[in-house]
Amino acid sequence: MALHFEKSEYDARRDRLIAEMGTAKIDALLIFAQESMYWLTGFDTFGYCFFQCLVLKSDGSMVLLTRSADLRQARHTSTIDNITLWTDRAGSDPTLDLRNLLNDLDLLGAQIGVEYDTHGLTGFNGRRLDEQLQTFGKILDASAIIPRLRQVKSPAEIKKAERAAELSDDALDAALPLIKSGADEGAILAAMQGAIFTGGGDYPANEFIIGSGADALLCRYKAGRRTLSTQDQLTLEWAGVFHHYHAPMMRTVLVGEATARHQELFEAAEDALLAVEEAMIPGNTFGDVFDAHSKVMEAHELTRHRLNACGYSVGARFSPSWMDMPMFYQANPEPIVPDMTLFAHMIIMDSDTNTAMTLGRTYLTTDAAPRSLSRHGLDLIIRS
Repeated sequence: MALHFEKSEYDARRDRLIAEMGTAKIDALLIFAQESMYWLTGFDTFGYCFFQCLVLKSDGSMVLLTRSADLRQARHTSTIDNITLWTDRAGSDPTLDLRNLLNDLDLLGAQIGVEYDTHGLTGFNGRRLDEQLQTFGKILDASAIIPRLRQVKSPAEIKKAERAAELSDDALDAALPLIKSGADEGAILAAMQGAIFTGGGDYPANEFIIGSGADALLCRYKAGRRTLSTQDQLTLEWAGVFHHYHAPMMRTVLVGEATARHQELFEAAEDALLAVEEAMIPGNTFGDVFDAHSKVMEAHELTRHRLNACGYSVGARFSPSWMDMPMFYQANPEPIVPDMTLFAHMIIMDSDTNTAMTLGRTYLTTDAAPRSLSRHGLDLIIRS
């Protein structure tokens, strides 16, 4: 098997999950989130774009229902021993196969938890699943159980995150010599992703963000490339990825000279990120971290130019997004605890002057102040 952790690590995760199921009085958990399957068993695939479900019973036994294309994938990458297939054919309904599997597992009348809140279960299949489960016992939305367990990283996971952060730094190092007047955005992207692949990293769970000129004010990837001007702004958001563990970074790099507005926005972004670092300690909440960010932005009279969130948890994620929960937003009561890997981003987009400024990096929380996982400082980067 091609496992990225020791078998004892997976056993410990399973035992923690079974304990949570016991607290919630759940007899079986229907797992649809790919990151949940990966965390629990090592199963590594993008086959979740089709219907698949990992059934975990309270006694620790597991059965994977998937397609034939993922049979060998599961055998090779996971700790799962029991795999059953549903067949692609006209009019097939894999939720019926799942219902029959649950019957075979003697779960009729049981209390069943379902991971509904995931890209691995479409609305279409979710409706069909609910119809099939109508005659079973009580059905609970158990979407939050595994994500909560995944928030706090084990020592082995922290090592993955640290390697991902090294790759993120390598990507910035590869990009900087190319950022200049006349540079092509495509060449910059290729250098960044190439540095990560060369270092043994993986594809990210979503596209890198790159945008110059007016596109520097966008917070999402868009198709199309641009050549940098003699006076320009380039916003980059990327992540080093190692065994699916992400360590994002974000920077707005200037070409030519910094305008007065760019300098103002950078000072606000740096002040806000340092304030966030001070708030990112045990005893505070994710909402407290957001408040630290928003107070600085308000002091700089930038409230209408900031976003309504300033970061989120990161870890092992699959497409379409590397963002994990919880997020830094107003009044989020989730507590900060040690051994979380958290990405904080200060994003200021001034559409009045068409000026962008961003600053962000990934941290590991501790018993006290968080530790940045990046070797890069926070200086404003200006390229000629």
